[in-house]
Amino acid sequence: MTTQPSPPAPSATPIPLRWVGPVRVSGNAATGEVEVPLATYETPLWPSVGRGARVSRAVPDGITATLVDERMTRSVLVESEGAAQCLDAVRTIDAKIEELRALTRTTSRYAELLAVRHEICGPLLFLRFEFATGDASGHNMATLAADTLLGHLLATVPGIRYGSISANYCTDKKATAVNGILGRGKNVTAEILVPRAVVSRQLRTTAAQVAHLNTHKNLLGTLLAGGIRSANAHYANMLLAFYLATGQDAANIVEGSQGVTYAADRDGDLYFSCTLPNLIVGTTGNGKDLPGVDDALQRLGCREDRPTGDNARRLAALAAATVLCGELSLLAAQTNPGELMKAHTSIERAQGARHDR
Repeated sequence: MTTQPSPPAPSATPIPLRWVGPVRVSGNAATGEVEVPLATYETPLWPSVGRGARVSRAVPDGITATLVDERMTRSVLVESEGAAQCLDAVRTIDAKIEELRALTRTTSRYAELLAVRHEICGPLLFLRFEFATGDASGHNMATLAADTLLGHLLATVPGIRYGSISANYCTDKKATAVNGILGRGKNVTAEILVPRAVVSRQLRTTAAQVAHLNTHKNLLGTLLAGGIRSANAHYANMLLAFYLATGQDAANIVEGSQGVTYAADRDGDLYFSCTLPNLIVGTTGNGKDLPGVDDALQRLGCREDRPTGDNARRLAALAAATVLCGELSLLAAQTNPGELMKAHTSIERAQGARHDR
């Protein structure tokens, strides 16, 4: 008789979490001042984002977060005899779009088919379904709808056969050009215009220095490194901490951290923006009812009685604003020789001293 191994015990050491801010936010998805939760082992991240949050409160409108677009995607693969047959299939599928939209609605109360895009590679036809998914991030909702649509297409479109339910043209948890161009999840731009005096007093730099560094480091440095549709300093740091604190699928920072930082000197004032085309967040679904996560979403104002999708839109706007806070603070620090390492060393030594007591 064999015994099954016991499941591992829950971790006794949760990831350290702190609330930072408040961050002042305005825009079409969130307004007001709100503290944001960051779960991370990189303790210098908290004061860094905190500095960006203080800057946001020194500006009347704070950080303006504009939600530009939203869609969750799932791609499928079908096979045919050649490219001509694939093109015939595409034309048939395009003519069925309203039929496919009606079929999508049978799979979920919230799923809506927005578009079907395609890519032909010889005898292979890649179909990228794009869905609205309400307040859910939509991974499972999109896959269920895509599975239903694929079965229907195989039964009604001549000349195609099954390839795969997942075709890597979505693209899920991979850094790709297609996501940067077409978007996956929430597409949000966060921006702020920081007065010259605030740049000098709180960031200890100038607008010209930040813009100069952004061009040389984020744009040219990333180009030389071969970055894919991305030019930023460390979006992944803020996103991972925010995702873990709010119950998101942490692996989605792979595409989520694709984004572009823009900085300009406007007569001494600093215009600064972070564009994130792949923010995959939700306020309902797997993991969102865990006590700590539910508490965090409530405190963020993302459990309110709003039209479907608005809670997730608010969460995406707050995520983008948080990214801007950390990105702005880091770039400002890097304009001054030695500041970044000095801050890291002093903070980490202070943490170590507390643990030694």
